[in-house]
Amino acid sequence: MVRILLYAVPVILGVWALVDCAQTAKSDVRKLPRAAWILIILIAPIIGSLAWLTIGRRKGSGPRPAPRPVAPDDDPDFLRDLDRKKPRRDDKPDETPSS
Repeated sequence: MVRILLYAVPVILGVWALVDCAQTAKSDVRKLPRAAWILIILIAPIIGSLAWLTIGRRKGSGPRPAPRPVAPDDDPDFLRDLDRKKPRRDDKPDETPSS
C-alpha cells in the first residue's frame, strides 16, 4: 500500500498542478510565463508542482466558476429578452358598444 502511495501521490500532484496551471487566468500567473510553468511541471513533477502551487500563482487563484444569476428574474439578459417577446398593447381603450 505504501508503495502505491509513493507512485500515486506525485502523479496526482503533477496532474493537479498541470490542470491548475492551464486553467489559471493569465493575470494570476506569477514569476514566469504559463508555458514555462507547464514545462517545469512536466520535467520535474514533484518540485515543479510544489513550486507552481507555492510561488507560481496568486493565493486563492484557480478555476472559478463564472458568476451567474440565481433566478431568471435576476438575469438582465432574460428580462431584456422577455420585454422583446412580450406582445404590445395598443394605448387605445377597448371600444365597447354603448347601450
